[in-house]
Amino acid sequence: MADGIGEGTEFSPIESKVMTSLEDVIDPELGIDMVNLGLIYDINVDDEGHCIVTMTLTTMGCPLGNLLADQINQAVMGVDGVTACEIDLVWEPAWDMDKMSRFAKVALGIHG
Repeated sequence: MADGIGEGTEFSPIESKVMTSLEDVIDPELGIDMVNLGLIYDINVDDEGHCIVTMTLTTMGCPLGNLLADQINQAVMGVDGVTACEIDLVWEPAWDMDKMSRFAKVALGIHG
């Protein structure tokens, strides 16, 4: 989690399961999952199972936003114990390639 959002916060077991499930949501343009792209900033699941996914997109006008939101909702709702999913789409901090994991950078041929 970058630039203060969720930074230093330990995930609960259910939040970790949600994050793992989100690794199955692939950005169709880049072929890399949302987690490794660094687009998922935070996960919060309360005691009633309501999950808030704080995330961003690579660009404000991303034409795949609705498709990705549907896939994220499906992945989150597939986790045992989650009863509701809300996506908090944020633009601050802005996404940049530094937020990508080493795996994503290697897969995309970005070195450095």
